[in-house]
Amino acid sequence: MSEYAMSYYYSEKPKPGDLIEIFRTGYSHWALYLGNGYVVHLAPPCEIGGATASSIVSVYCEKAIIKKERLCDVVGDSQYRVNNKYDKKYDPLPVDIILKKAKEAIGEEVPYKLMSQNCEHFVTRLRYDIEKSEQVDIAKAALGTAAGVLGVIGIAGAIAYMFSKNERHREK
Repeated sequence: MSEYAMSYYYSEKPKPGDLIEIFRTGYSHWALYLGNGYVVHLAPPCEIGGATASSIVSVYCEKAIIKKERLCDVVGDSQYRVNNKYDKKYDPLPVDIILKKAKEAIGEEVPYKLMSQNCEHFVTRLRYDIEKSEQVDIAKAALGTAAGVLGVIGIAGAIAYMFSKNERHREK
């Protein structure tokens, strides 16, 4: 199967150095397009079923392998799109530098941490020389909001308890 025969989210064909967002169930996997149908990506070895697995098992991995694989093999049945989403905020490195850094990294085993060293952090470092993960930023914001809501509920509960205790004390 040609790399262009699979399902696209956009009809844009990737160019060398482009970020590729691959839609999995509940999250996006990220790769960097090398050209000729190949990508480089961070693959946690503990993920069952390989790169095409829709697996949250990678949360428990501490290491990952930087792999060069065919885009169609990494995408599998998923949809993907070219998503150079930070180009307006950060200047991409020259394509030859991006590809050189990516190719030099292939085969390396690197630390993997879902919240600070994941596949999105890896590809944004290659393209922009910064580590960024919007998925992590969104998750942290959601956790902060949830913690805030739980804190307010806890304070409200404590206040309600104090008032009810006060009322019971006055009744005696």
